[in-house]
Amino acid sequence: MAKILIVLYPDPITGYPPTYARTSIPQIDTYPTGATLPSPKDLGFTPGDLVGCVSGNLGLKDWLESAGHTVVITDDKEGADSVFERELHDADVVISQPFWPAYLTAERIAKAKNLQLVITAGIGSDHTDLNAANERGITVAEVTYSNSISVAEHTVMQVLVLVRDFVNQHQIAASGGWNIADAVERSYDLEGMRVGIFAAGRIGRAVIERLAPFGVRLSYTDRFRLPAEYEEKYNLTFHESIESLVTEVDVLTIHAPLTEQTRGLLNDELLATMPHGAYIVNPARGAIADRDAIVRALESGQLAGYAGDVWDPQPAPADHPWRTMPHNAMTTHTSGTSLSGQARYAAGTREILENWFDGSPIRPEYIIVEGGGYKGTGAHSYAEKPTKDNQGV
Repeated sequence: MAKILIVLYPDPITGYPPTYARTSIPQIDTYPTGATLPSPKDLGFTPGDLVGCVSGNLGLKDWLESAGHTVVITDDKEGADSVFERELHDADVVISQPFWPAYLTAERIAKAKNLQLVITAGIGSDHTDLNAANERGITVAEVTYSNSISVAEHTVMQVLVLVRDFVNQHQIAASGGWNIADAVERSYDLEGMRVGIFAAGRIGRAVIERLAPFGVRLSYTDRFRLPAEYEEKYNLTFHESIESLVTEVDVLTIHAPLTEQTRGLLNDELLATMPHGAYIVNPARGAIADRDAIVRALESGQLAGYAGDVWDPQPAPADHPWRTMPHNAMTTHTSGTSLSGQARYAAGTREILENWFDGSPIRPEYIIVEGGGYKGTGAHSYAEKPTKDNQGV
């Protein structure tokens, strides 16, 4: 029997919801790539329920305990006396979400003598020290594509919110005002703007496909160039580097994983090369941006707006400057944890666990590291020297 340590975000302040705004969510049979959705033997929850919080427990608790496993579920993950820290030493499996990540540093991995499997319920495994996991032969998996469209939709929303200056307009309406000139003095049409996509993986491509009908001029950069027919279909311009891309865009969206190469990439020097008054939307990872450089660029007017769904660290402290910097439209890493997205990544988490307990292979697209090396999606997204064999992952 195994010990499974699950770290999830806290329940709603008002308590676990007894009812929901909608009674169901649409049934999706396949992802846009044709890949099938998670297919566990059972769910343990009703799709559309809030399962990403402690009481929701990803629908795993009853199933795991009925099989004789020890299950610890907590939202307490920070500090030496946290539940996560106290329970980690003999855990066989750790599960957390990118929205409320359980940071598995090399030091914590060294203490977790029994740890064999780390699962990200969602997408993005940079909260685990992947090199340390490789050294120990720990398997790291995530539910690839489960909430990619959720994040893409959120990205498009934030692009429009920034360009149309929605936050300011809503605040005027909510405060009882009718100040039309004040509401529109920073409001523009997206149509005709130059939009650059940094990293054209699953989320980046979904953003391209959703923004194209707005009549924008699209460009991108990625470690792998997209097929010529795809570029032609969306009239895409390819740039060899982020440094080239940012000089020719009015809006930049970020979809790269956090690596040593991308950490702090959006710094003063790079931001200074962007056209004056550009916008940035970053739903990828907060640490890709230099926190204070973003603030300075907004205060100087070099950036007209910054929106994002990700912070560094998470949860962000109450005095984080991105909460109050001018012309921001930040959210609290909610893009990928819509109730629809939760249903998919909770199902994928259970599928991974079923495979692991049965000794059957985990889907390659879910694997980040396995057997001491980057495999599957990890070889494409995280390895320093990706191979051609992983371009389609």
